[in-house]
Amino acid sequence: MSQTLPTHAHVVIIGGGIVGCSLAYHLTRLGITDVLLLERKTLTSGTTWHAAGLVGQLRATQNMTRLAQYTSQLMAGLEAETGQATGFVQNGSISVANNQERFEELKRGASMARVFGLEVEVITPREAAAKWPLMNASDLVGAVWLPGDGRTNPADTTLAFAKGARQKGAVILEGIKVTGIVQKNGRATGVTTAQGDVAAEVVVNCAGMWAREVGQWAGVNVPLHAAEHFYIVTEPIPGISKDLPTLRDPGGYTYFREEVGAILAGFFEPVAKPWGMAGIPETAEFIRLAEDWAHLDTALDAMAHRMPVTQTAGIHTFFNGPEAFTPDDRYHVGESPELKNFYVAAGFNSIGIQSSGGAGKVLAEWIKHGRPPMDLWDVDIRRNQPFQNNRRYLHDRTVEGLGLLYAMHWPFRQFETSRGVRQSPLHDRLAKAGACFGEAAGWERANWYAPAGVEPVYHYSYKRQNWFEHSAAEHRAVRENVGLFDQTSFVNFLLQGPDALTVLNRVCGNQIDVPAGKLVYTQLLNERGGIEGDVTVTRLAAESFMIVDACWQQNRTYHWLKDQIRAGEFAVLTDVTSAYATLSVMGPNARALLSTVTPADLSNAAFPYGTTQQIELGYALVRAARTTYVGELGWELYLPMEYAQHVYDTVTAAGAAFGLRHCGYHALNSLRMEKGYRHWGHDLSDEDTPIEAGLGFAVKLDKPDFNGRAVLLRQKAEGVRKRLVHFALDDPEPLLYHNEPIWRDGRIVGHITSGMFGHTVGAALGLGYLHHDEPITPEWVAAGRYEIEVATERVPARASLQPFYDPAGRRIRA
Repeated sequence: MSQTLPTHAHVVIIGGGIVGCSLAYHLTRLGITDVLLLERKTLTSGTTWHAAGLVGQLRATQNMTRLAQYTSQLMAGLEAETGQATGFVQNGSISVANNQERFEELKRGASMARVFGLEVEVITPREAAAKWPLMNASDLVGAVWLPGDGRTNPADTTLAFAKGARQKGAVILEGIKVTGIVQKNGRATGVTTAQGDVAAEVVVNCAGMWAREVGQWAGVNVPLHAAEHFYIVTEPIPGISKDLPTLRDPGGYTYFREEVGAILAGFFEPVAKPWGMAGIPETAEFIRLAEDWAHLDTALDAMAHRMPVTQTAGIHTFFNGPEAFTPDDRYHVGESPELKNFYVAAGFNSIGIQSSGGAGKVLAEWIKHGRPPMDLWDVDIRRNQPFQNNRRYLHDRTVEGLGLLYAMHWPFRQFETSRGVRQSPLHDRLAKAGACFGEAAGWERANWYAPAGVEPVYHYSYKRQNWFEHSAAEHRAVRENVGLFDQTSFVNFLLQGPDALTVLNRVCGNQIDVPAGKLVYTQLLNERGGIEGDVTVTRLAAESFMIVDACWQQNRTYHWLKDQIRAGEFAVLTDVTSAYATLSVMGPNARALLSTVTPADLSNAAFPYGTTQQIELGYALVRAARTTYVGELGWELYLPMEYAQHVYDTVTAAGAAFGLRHCGYHALNSLRMEKGYRHWGHDLSDEDTPIEAGLGFAVKLDKPDFNGRAVLLRQKAEGVRKRLVHFALDDPEPLLYHNEPIWRDGRIVGHITSGMFGHTVGAALGLGYLHHDEPITPEWVAAGRYEIEVATERVPARASLQPFYDPAGRRIRA
């Protein structure tokens, strides 16, 4: 390797683990060969060197699975391409279940795998034991076999990526520590080192468990924290073959694989040990931490139960090394929102090896083209909130996060640690009303309300959970009477200035040049016609607009919108989320209730749908918006935070005479599913257009040039080959969540993007995209016979291009 430090490179990569080397490899394959990778010590010396090398293909979502599949395919040919041995073998994997709930989770995963074309088989305990003869299968109820999974040697694979990158011109230097990020005019322009500065057009933070520190040099939040991560290796055991598949026993927190004729057993214990709270030592490389047998007592018992031979086999190695974990157990990739041309790929939560190829590929394409090549919202660094970089928050969340990788992935499961960060001014009042809170982007939000005598605590299941009937009552209250939602977690932006309208009409599909007081539902569009946001825009005055979005998109939408303001345009974007609380009063009696607490005329003539007004309510002034996400008559009330308690008290006091019911986000979800309202991040992404998503009504194609107009005009004229469709199961018992395969006439044609039980319709409902080789027509949709696969069982379903509840929208205009 050359030891001369260049003074310039097009791309500088910080960190020589497997992900940094994969990125260098993929950049050179795209023709970006002026790449400099700087490693502070030795390649792989951070966390890569001690990884177990598992290469699984099935992840939690479609695009993450696509990336894992790519990694596996890449590794199968990497050794032949580069001439560097990798140790990759494709010997399959088995995941076992020791109870019916775990088996349902595995079967749902198997169904999802079929959507992506993965070879998968649900097998019996006897069949699983035949593949791993030393396993105790006596208490198992089933298993899943993925023959395409494999394993690799992490260090050798990293060296193969590095060799492949160097073969195409990249420079990789060891023993050079980056000490700072050079910036100018809001862009990264290089790095500083003890050996000199290097100018660059792009800087990438692949620093592993040091990535948070490197991010702070640049003013970029990279929330992650190291944890102690354990595995043991036995002495050689007769009967252990290198051809044995990887065995995952998530109920026992353990995975097993062969290691030179012995068993390697790794652990994801429920309560983890954070590490590095005082910082990582300057000299640290190839870190080995102290043994801690007591910490693993429960996990070791589970290991011995599943693999009895480990009770008598000697222990050759007890390994404890650090690994970086993020607050939501999903890695960080993409351009940072805080600093242009500063990219991140870090925080891989112990799946860095199997993610390395895919992450390197998509980040290289992002750097080359200036945008993500696919929907990467699951791992997009813009999903994070600034507070999540707080050290205490990260420490406490890491205690839980490591174990969640092998815990049950229950529907609606809530984090238990690092809670209470962001609260509505009404939090205590909602708690007294029986709220069971969930967490979203740090916000404590009422998901459902427990009636008197019921504890507001989740009892998880893949079936109907303990809150199902309580949420159903909330749902019916909104459909039949009136309900109250606290939606203070809504994100609010102000865009102001002489060019504010120009900016918005360029990025929005709908027409924003409307009279003051008019509210517009619209999508934020990229140049490909893809949906960057699903928002409402209210024109407050000639040069002032309020944009409302969901809480998860706060960071992403703010920076995306800010980037859309061109040089020379006078428009100022301000995040005013923390200034406003939001209450929603929804249902057929919403007008009657609110008319008792405001002198404003709420009639259709005076206050039509899709408009806003400032009204008096109690002693306060609030902005009332006649809009809905539940499909009923109602108003969203936007008010300064200091008025929230007074307005809430006023509305609830008057509501007693009407039977007003507190309603949570689970009811909001079931209500919106009946009405077919979309959810960005599930039903919508930057890869989906409004025409494909059935939102053509929110696009004004007669507007002059706006983002994606040419694409949408073409789709309107030619038709689309994927289309979002509504589904309802014929059987009322199974429940839909997401990623369930959609079968049409015996062939998989898509998957469910979001699901919930519709209490008014009386069926499990789903939204999902259908894919077809020809333009999709209403006749083609209607002609099909549909089934949704739930945990490997196909359930007959109805398909519709219209929502199952009030398709004409009469109730919202009542």
